[in-house]
Formats: sequence, C-alpha cells, structure tokens
Amino acid sequence: QVQLVESGGGSVQAGGSLRLSCEASGYTYSTKCMGWFRRAPGKEREGVASIYTGGGSTAYADSVKVRFTISQDNDKNKLYLQMNSLKPEDTAMYYCAAAYLDFTSCVAGLGRYEYNYWGQGTQVTVSS
Repeated sequence: QVQLVESGGGSVQAGGSLRLSCEASGYTYSTKCMGWFRRAPGKEREGVASIYTGGGSTAYADSVKVRFTISQDNDKNKLYLQMNSLKPEDTAMYYCAAAYLDFTSCVAGLGRYEYNYWGQGTQVTVSS
C-alpha cells in the first residue's frame, strides 16, 4: 500500500505561481511511476505530468508544457509540481498519484493508464 498526501494548493491571480507537494509513504519503492492529475468542474480528469522515478524521465500535457515542472526528492519520498504563469483555466482539484507502470506506459502514455494510488487532492484556483 502507498499513501499520498498533497499540499500547496491555494488561490492566486493569473500569472502567479504555486508549488504543489505530495508526500508518499508505505511501499513506495514498488511504484516507479508518479503523476499529477487535475479535474476541473464539469470536465474529465486530465493527466498533467508524470515522472518515472527510476531515471527521472518526465512527460507533460500540452496545456502545461513549459509552465509546469514535475520533480521528485527520493530521499524525502516527495513529489512536486512547480506551476508558473498560471491561467484561469488551470483552476482545478489537483491529485497526486502512483502507479506500477513501466517506463513507456508512464512517460509515453500520460493519462492513458490507470494509477493504483491516489491522494485526496488539493484545490488550485486562479483568478483573472
């Protein structure tokens, strides 16, 4: 079992920045793929970014490329999402997730595969 707890959400104005954190505990060594997802009101869940913790390779949704950066701190079992140049359309509940996916599925298949563990989410609201 893996437990995930997100933090760092909040309300910012367009153009601002936030950094989300996700603390993982439990059998984290077995889940090599970590990701951030979001769900906006009335929309389907969207894969935002993923990282294969074995080597650090990353993938991003086109809508957040260049603006968002996913990173990890293996010593602290933490996952981060640095979000810059935020837009109102980034407003959503953001979720941290972990999966038993291999490298290809994790990086090339962002958003296409189910993740095994999920956090409770942290709200990000961007005002214009």
